[in-house]
Amino acid sequence: MSGHAGRRVAVIAGCRTPFAKAGTALRDASAVDLAKHATRELLTRAEVDPQEIDQIIFGQVVPSVLAPNVAREVSLLPQLPKDIPAYSLNRACASANQAIADAHDQIVLGHADVVIAGGTEALSDIPILHSKRFARLLVEANRAKSIGQRIGVMARARPRDLVPVTPAIAEPSTGETMGQSAEKMAKENGISREAQDRYALRSHQLAAQGTADGRLTAEIAPFFVPPGFDIVLTADNGIRPDSTLAQMAQLGPVFDRRYGTVTAANASPLTDGASAVLLMSDEAARALGYESLAYIRSYAVAAVDPGEQLLMGPAFAVPRALERAGIVWKELALVEMHEAFASQVLSNIQAFESKRWAEEKLGRAEPVGQVDWDTLNVMGGSIAIGHPFGATGGRITITLANEMRRRDVEFGLISVCAQGGMGFAMVLQRS
Repeated sequence: MSGHAGRRVAVIAGCRTPFAKAGTALRDASAVDLAKHATRELLTRAEVDPQEIDQIIFGQVVPSVLAPNVAREVSLLPQLPKDIPAYSLNRACASANQAIADAHDQIVLGHADVVIAGGTEALSDIPILHSKRFARLLVEANRAKSIGQRIGVMARARPRDLVPVTPAIAEPSTGETMGQSAEKMAKENGISREAQDRYALRSHQLAAQGTADGRLTAEIAPFFVPPGFDIVLTADNGIRPDSTLAQMAQLGPVFDRRYGTVTAANASPLTDGASAVLLMSDEAARALGYESLAYIRSYAVAAVDPGEQLLMGPAFAVPRALERAGIVWKELALVEMHEAFASQVLSNIQAFESKRWAEEKLGRAEPVGQVDWDTLNVMGGSIAIGHPFGATGGRITITLANEMRRRDVEFGLISVCAQGGMGFAMVLQRS
């Protein structure tokens, strides 16, 4: 497929469900329900002809054993033709970003012109597994020839075999949880409890403002809450406009109870939600009469040793993406950083601004750049809005593209840290 290197990829539109804290309003909705909802609404709002869609790509981090390829379930929506190929992927917290990057690549290669990419997560609905021994007994009982044999097999089960196994939000390689890693970063980088709480408060205040003035809610497809469908969720339910520093200061640390600084208030909550983004080649957009919000200028991924500072991936991915875009930090008019933890955002910002860090880690003479707080996460971020692992990247992309258009600025940056020591960065461009 030669001759496509010059193809530009446009972000046309995006839509998401409200993000709800796990165990609350969306607890009865599956990841597939949420993904279908965001996609259905995107199709309606963008008035896209279903026949034009070439591929569907979705990210999900904790897949359901019953529907492991969530993208294919989405592509079987009644309003879509059944012959749209679809696949699901997992790059941890950057899964929806990776789905968007894959869509970009497919379009650049000329394999597709119109792609829907997004992500979904139902953290209220995580798979609970049996112990290995109990699973073996179940398989054996299933094969038994008679009721008597079956009872005999099951009689060998012991109470300890019945203890359920739940997926941990921990690094399989180190056994360290995300929170413990955030705690370690706060200590090693000298980030105080007060700095983390202040950052978290800012996230809530800006998200509350973005909700009140309608910028955030414009991106949300209202969700009729099962099982009664009589309540409509129209906004994210984790945003606390009335939070104060004094209230935050009263919370105890979660991961290191004695010396810790990471609390429930300065970390992103477990969340349910989905997002979907419509991408097109520039030619297709023009031919079909669509105006683009922004173009994908570049992207980059990076990985660090999970045993060190787990969430520092962005500090390596961002300079790489800027280099590929042929621009410097100063040219960025808006920056959207995923907020896993306040300590993670502040640690990465410290790295971006540090000359020593640039010299030692990047082999560069100058720091990556100085963060302008007036253009960083201007409508809050994951700490307030929530973080459905697979869906956050779509939310960030939609918000950034829309805000770039509102402000009519040229360059915007997306930065996401992800489990496994990974980082993702993408540069969007308006013209």
